[in-house]
Amino acid sequence: MPKQVDYLLPGGRHGVLLIHGLTGTPAEMRFVAKGLNRRGYTVYAMQLAGHCGSVEDLLATGWRDWAASVREAAAKLGAQVDKLFLGGLSMGALLALNYALEQPDSVHGLALYGTTFRYDGWAVPAIAKLSFLLPWVVPLGIGRKRSFTEVFPYGLRDERMRNRIVGAMFGEDSSAAGLPGNPWPSLAELYRLARHVRARLPQIHTPALVVHATEDDVASLRNARVVMDHLAGPSELLELPESYHMVTLDGERERVIEGSAGFFQRVLRGESTQHAGMPLQHLRAVGAD
Repeated sequence: MPKQVDYLLPGGRHGVLLIHGLTGTPAEMRFVAKGLNRRGYTVYAMQLAGHCGSVEDLLATGWRDWAASVREAAAKLGAQVDKLFLGGLSMGALLALNYALEQPDSVHGLALYGTTFRYDGWAVPAIAKLSFLLPWVVPLGIGRKRSFTEVFPYGLRDERMRNRIVGAMFGEDSSAAGLPGNPWPSLAELYRLARHVRARLPQIHTPALVVHATEDDVASLRNARVVMDHLAGPSELLELPESYHMVTLDGERERVIEGSAGFFQRVLRGESTQHAGMPLQHLRAVGAD
C-alpha cells in the first residue's frame, strides 16, 4: 500500500493546492509549499492515487483516479479557505487544468510548472519520444510490464539537488522521490489525460501562470506554447533559463515561488494579465528580472 505523505501547512484564508507529477511525490513540491506558506497561504501538497507505493499500486490507477484525487483534495482545502489556487508540476499541471475545466467556479488561478503534454525534451531517448503512441499500443497487450527508466540529468540542472534526488529515487522508499521509471500503462494514461485537456483548453477561462524551463530536458517549451496559445483566459509566462524540468526543486525555485506568489496576488487584486494569444517571444519578458 502507498505510504501517506501528503501535508498541510496552515496559513491564511487564501489556499494553494499543489499537485505532483506522474510517479512523483508531494516532496517535490516542498520548497514551493514552504515558500508560499511563508507568504501567508494555507498550502496543501496532495498525494495522487496509486503514488508513493509500488509499481503495482500505480498500475491499479488511471488518470480518472488521479483527477478524483484532485477533486477530493480541492474540496478538503476549499473548506478551509476563501480563495483557492492550484499549482501542478508536469502531469500535475494537466490535472490542475482538468480541475479548472471541471470546476471553473471553484478555482481562482493556476500555476502550471513544466506542463507536459508530450515527452519531447532534449534528454528524452528517441524511443521514449514515441511514448505518445502508448494509448493505442498498451490496449493491444504490448508493454504492460515495461517502463521507461529516468535518464540523466533527471530533470535537474542543480548538481547537488540532482545527487540527492537520484539517490532517493533509486532507493527503496518511493515516497521520498518517486519511482525511478514510468510504466508504459501509466504513461498511456498520462497521454489520455493530455489529449482530454488539450482539446478543451479553449474552454478554460481561469487565469494561469505558465512556468517553464527554457531548456526543459523532459518537456520542451513547445508544451508551454500550447497552453499560451489555446487557453481562453488571461495568462503569463515565467521562463527559467537556468533550470530543467523539475522547476520546483531546481536552482531557480525561489523565482518560481516569487513568481507564483506575485501572480496570485495580482489575481486577488483583480489586475489583468497578458492574454494567451500574444506571441510567445513577447511573453518571455514577463519573467525577466
